[in-house]
Amino acid sequence: MKILVLNAGSSTQKSCLYDLSDDAAPDMPATPVWEGLIDWTHQGEAAEIRVETAGGKTLKKLVPTDDRAKVIADLLYTLCQGDTRVIDSFAAIDLVGHRVVHGGAEYRECTRITPAVKEAIARLAVFAPVHNPVNLEGIEAIERILGDVPQFAVFDTAFHHTLPATAYVYPGPYDWLEQGIRRYGFHGISHQYVSQRAAQLLGQPLTSLRLITCHLGNGCSVTAVHEGRSVETSMGFTPLEGLMMGSRSGSIDPGILIHLLRQGHTPDDLDRVLNQESGLKGISGLSNDMRHIHAAIAAGNERAALAFDLFIHRLQTAVSGMLPSLGGLDVLVFTAGIGENDPLVWSGLCRGFEFLGLKLDPDRLQRSPDDQEISAPDSRVRVLVIHTHEDWAIAQTCLRLYSTSQRQ
Repeated sequence: MKILVLNAGSSTQKSCLYDLSDDAAPDMPATPVWEGLIDWTHQGEAAEIRVETAGGKTLKKLVPTDDRAKVIADLLYTLCQGDTRVIDSFAAIDLVGHRVVHGGAEYRECTRITPAVKEAIARLAVFAPVHNPVNLEGIEAIERILGDVPQFAVFDTAFHHTLPATAYVYPGPYDWLEQGIRRYGFHGISHQYVSQRAAQLLGQPLTSLRLITCHLGNGCSVTAVHEGRSVETSMGFTPLEGLMMGSRSGSIDPGILIHLLRQGHTPDDLDRVLNQESGLKGISGLSNDMRHIHAAIAAGNERAALAFDLFIHRLQTAVSGMLPSLGGLDVLVFTAGIGENDPLVWSGLCRGFEFLGLKLDPDRLQRSPDDQEISAPDSRVRVLVIHTHEDWAIAQTCLRLYSTSQRQ
């Protein structure tokens, strides 16, 4: 079974092809036979394509056009043409899975894409204007190139559909809720995967564990998982709420926005500042990349030090706010770019929770290509670093739904 996964963002698009006819363990992430990336961030009317195959073949080229559909087509044709060819034709692809950021309140699980689903993704773009349109763009590109191959949407909001009303309703006018203004949560594919993986690593049923999962990358969120269900999460109506992030502010006093509007700033100004000029980048004045922040701290940069300390403080505050929803804590999980690779973040967050009996093992605080436990043997809370595999999770979810539909 060959499954193509498209994971589209506003500035990049990652694609993977999995061949599940191999004897891969079903509970372990398989290695894609082909991986492709489109980077739209180059200046001018151009996009960069990078491709790598499991056999070691690579391709890197600049496509001189701003026609996104053409660039997506150029990337996909490397599947069956040139040195990076891994299939004879597109007919070899059995199904395609897409990460779709916003599924609203109605899409709570993986769904086969139909005209009605496409219409809903487009309609829900009002809640995710940066992401849902590019997710739909990928779906339509597959329709043009692969014809009627089965396509499935895996929604980033779906894992959080189990949030109780007390967690998803905002304390504004009730009319807001009737208009769809509520907390949805994001990074759900990642939070769900690492919770399941944590239970597997610990050899315990997921339903017996109380977990807090920390997805820390350029975008950051934490989620409380109880009996396998999301019961609290830091992101809300949009991915802007919650933690301080790479270039996003996270939660701030809404009165600040009212003040700035009265000072003559436009909604577009505020959108840009809150999403692109805040967070680590805004406080440090340097970068949204935590590695650059650490380098600047080592050179004595006080604003970089403040950015890091603020990041940890806001993270500690969010994690502590999850504890009442769980009634305790069994497992703390770090994942995503910062979460998988930054021992200073691990120790910085955990230092505030020693009162829970949480202890880290100093000898384990090193980056590893493998999932690992970093808590001490006598720690009352297990602390894990797990590499998230969103694309693999999407492939597995789509395969399960497809297999079920074929049996019916």
